[in-house]
Amino acid sequence: MRRVLLALTFLVLAAQGARGQTPAPAGQVVDRMIAVINGRELITYTDLLWQLALQPGSPLDAPRQEDLRRALELLINQRLISQEAEKLPSAAPTAREFADELSLLIRAFPSPAEFYARLSRVGLGEDSAQLREIIESRVRIQKYLDFRFRAFTVVTAREVDDYYREVFVPRRRRQAPGAVVPAREQVYKELEAELIESKVASDTDEFLEEARGAAEITILDKSFEGGR
Repeated sequence: MRRVLLALTFLVLAAQGARGQTPAPAGQVVDRMIAVINGRELITYTDLLWQLALQPGSPLDAPRQEDLRRALELLINQRLISQEAEKLPSAAPTAREFADELSLLIRAFPSPAEFYARLSRVGLGEDSAQLREIIESRVRIQKYLDFRFRAFTVVTAREVDDYYREVFVPRRRRQAPGAVVPAREQVYKELEAELIESKVASDTDEFLEEARGAAEITILDKSFEGGR
């Protein structure tokens, strides 16, 4: 339960394309500029395709506009977090962190073969520099969120008690009518973790709202205007 971007769904959460680059997947798309963040972070159509490729079930051959818009929102959030993370000294992702993040991505798909085949369709090679940069960026984002929010998040016993009584017990009774509800002591760590993730997600949302309010986000492709 450590992933915000993806609880955000994940934050939970998402993948970041190669920053400031505009490579076109070989023979597949003619790249175009979509948005610029704070005058220096360029998001291209290729970046959107790369983001969609990492989301199981998202169509790639004829992406829906709503999917592209959601991908753009995720990328904007990721770039804003990355810009904040740059203000703090941090070590490069280790080989273990890289492998763990890649494994997390692959597990969302039926098999590694399907994962890499999907990436290949949008020009992301298995050993490409672009894929490595995406994964490393995800690691840096997660480490920044862990440092800024999770490390300082505290959940009290009273909060766990209230959550157990008001949320967990009713939820379990809906899910398994007639079954015995586990005692609070049996699920304490689970509930504590849920509350921590909820607080981190809330703090991250607040942080992103403030960051977006202070950022200069310029939409260059008119088809994406009005979607934010």
